[in-house]
Amino acid sequence: MPLRPSRGPTDEEFAELVHAAWPALYRTAVLLVRDHALAEDLVQTALARTYGNWSGIRDVRAARGYARRALVTTATSWFRRRSFHGERPTAELPEMPTTTDAAGDSAERIDVLAALAQLPPRQRAVVVLRFYDDLSVDETADALGVSSGTVKSQTSAALTKLRALLGDDVDLGHATTLPGGTHA
Repeated sequence: MPLRPSRGPTDEEFAELVHAAWPALYRTAVLLVRDHALAEDLVQTALARTYGNWSGIRDVRAARGYARRALVTTATSWFRRRSFHGERPTAELPEMPTTTDAAGDSAERIDVLAALAQLPPRQRAVVVLRFYDDLSVDETADALGVSSGTVKSQTSAALTKLRALLGDDVDLGHATTLPGGTHA
């Protein structure tokens, strides 16, 4: 019996991937770029890159990870542009906004998203993938194309900077609710 060539994934399987992966990819993109329109562009670019290599994907179950890696590498290339998102270094950190809590009391609101924006791109990506997307060290290393040791050192540096920005008394596991209803 002659061997049949293995078929690549179908366009229908790609459509299923888009529908299933879009929400998680979008939330990750928002955390990385802090702008909803740019996040949509980032997800679309990552999915376009995924589709460009669709015929080479052997296991459709791995496609979600491929799309996530495309998203992170695309975001990283965007971060390398000096003019990305109009971010400019400043000598002083902006004041944290004051809001009213559920009981109507005025309180300092800890804005983890603003603090994340002040991290260098790789540290931001590590924090988002490790603690928001709940990836392991090895999965994060694979998504970023770096070693596990780099993930660990970047995580340590990022958490140190976040503690400095948010204060030592902040429990980063319960600091604020992020888009999608999860906590940072």
